[in-house]
Amino acid sequence: MRKQRTIYFNDARHYYLFVFEPPMTMEDAWLPIDEVAGTSVDTFVYGVERSDGLFYPSKVGTMFGDDRNPLTEAYEWRTWKNMKSLMDRGLDPLTVLIDRAHEKKIDFIASLRMGGYAGLKDEHRVPVPEKFASDPNMAGTSLLFKGADHGHQEVRDYNFAVAKELIEDYATDGIELDFIFSTFYFKYEEARDNLPIMTDLVKRISEMARKAGKILGVRVLPTEEMCLNAGLDVRTWLNDGLVDYVAPITYHPFYLDGDMPIEWLIEAAHEADTSVYGFLHPYYDVEDDRRFHDSTHATPEMVRAAAANNFVKGVDGQYAWFLKWPLGDVERGILTEIGDAEQVAKGKKHYFLRRRFEPMAGIGYDGVLPVPMSIGDEVSLPFYVSDDFEKNAERISQVLLKVNVDNMVDDDNVDFLLNGESLANEQRTRSLAKHVAPYQSMWLDFHLENVRPRKGRNELTVRFNGRPEDLQGQIIIDDLEVVVEYG
Repeated sequence: MRKQRTIYFNDARHYYLFVFEPPMTMEDAWLPIDEVAGTSVDTFVYGVERSDGLFYPSKVGTMFGDDRNPLTEAYEWRTWKNMKSLMDRGLDPLTVLIDRAHEKKIDFIASLRMGGYAGLKDEHRVPVPEKFASDPNMAGTSLLFKGADHGHQEVRDYNFAVAKELIEDYATDGIELDFIFSTFYFKYEEARDNLPIMTDLVKRISEMARKAGKILGVRVLPTEEMCLNAGLDVRTWLNDGLVDYVAPITYHPFYLDGDMPIEWLIEAAHEADTSVYGFLHPYYDVEDDRRFHDSTHATPEMVRAAAANNFVKGVDGQYAWFLKWPLGDVERGILTEIGDAEQVAKGKKHYFLRRRFEPMAGIGYDGVLPVPMSIGDEVSLPFYVSDDFEKNAERISQVLLKVNVDNMVDDDNVDFLLNGESLANEQRTRSLAKHVAPYQSMWLDFHLENVRPRKGRNELTVRFNGRPEDLQGQIIIDDLEVVVEYG
């Protein structure tokens, strides 16, 4: 049965166990719950595992740090000592959070990384296939092949045992199977043949959860092709009624994507009366992705735009994580607003196109930007906006189309068309795109009055007609953004 939820995820590490100096106070131990309590968040998802250990005193697996003392990293030592400091007082670190969530009327779901396996042996690890290892553009693809091969019975037994413990021994409201941190779960060339193996494991866990009166959710990859290539037959899971919700996401990188290709999943899930929660990654820019840029959190207007697109596409709620920490008034405001589709629709929105990340593009999750252009080239840049410009014409005070072009001068001959209509007569202003290197690129801001986007899918066409005779080389379309303001 479909259910509206607003979910926040904490991975137990970066903004929790890594941070506090032991011994852990109860105020510190409660913080992941307390910092979202009182917002729209009604469901807290907690990542209970890293590939080298679990973040609670498991009876079937290894607790993080127990097998590696003495530790060499300060953050790892804090993690282990913080859990031990609670256990020395007779407290289970996981139960502390579960009880606090229930005290605050928040559902608690334990999230299990299905690629994890403490003490993972080389023979149990998914290898990087030659087709990726030999491609220089796919150098980062090893990020996607770091999990356990579920072709081995030992791996499946381990994950089932941990799921059983979380369902039967703890007062969780459900369990989430995280299939996105490690992107492949069988040898690449064997994944499709092994689809029934993973389906059987999901079925066994589902039956166990249902018997205990608890829900089962899954994090999955955005496209059906990616899921199948990973060994995940998500459509069969839905058709067979094995899961209660799906959350589509990619782990690399953490770009907020306001147009994730999840329409297929929404349709399939809703036909099965299963919920879909739209994932909201935290970043607008990612460090080291391009020169002169640092990792930058998305603004409330950017998160609002992505959430609005998700709602228009039909999701049953939003799923957020890794907001700027410690969570302050801005972050709590975001978490309050994204629970209300009508409120999200009314506010200022800042849409932007996600950039290309080669490893993910190589397995089917491509990005449009950046786009290099030579003289004579024409490119079409698709984007999606949720605002109804006709219905809200009297309320919309400004529509700004922003294009960041690298290596461009004002004498370049470049045409811009929105859905086939020229923007030559729209007011255009310029500004610096990089403060560190102001000479390198420029923002072109089109103040749209007569030619405006439409609700849903749009297309910006760029034609590079020519340059000054004494200037050669390409230009690069680095960014495409749309800002919609209401008055």
